[in-house]
Amino acid sequence: MTDVAGNSALDVAMARVGDRWTLLVVDALLDGPRRFTDLEAAVPGLAPNVLSSRLRRLEREGIIEAVPYSERPTRYEYRVSPQGRELAGALRLLARWGAQATGGEAEGPRHRSCGTLLEARWYCPTCERVTDRADDDIAWL
Repeated sequence: MTDVAGNSALDVAMARVGDRWTLLVVDALLDGPRRFTDLEAAVPGLAPNVLSSRLRRLEREGIIEAVPYSERPTRYEYRVSPQGRELAGALRLLARWGAQATGGEAEGPRHRSCGTLLEARWYCPTCERVTDRADDDIAWL
């Protein structure tokens, strides 16, 4: 998929969130709202100036919201916006892929009844069919 400027949809997505630190900040915020110092602790190795920069960028992109909790000095609590919450599935799949590559324990949502790790599937709402394999009637347009 290409937008009007000629960039692919993946180019657009990566331009909005495309570095390691940004994705780790969003992942930390998916657990719930956090203050700056909480984010510093949740993302070890991230320098404060880089965290500030990423938070401003994510806010400009509408992925997070900064809610003031103190006037003097002005301090903020950060939370994922509804638009940013849409990244949750992609981040969880990426984390699962990373865990499999390193032999680590797979992360992701689990079935509440039995605790089994859920699997992502492609679903066609028109045919009402689940497509299990990439070579099973899938066309990337």
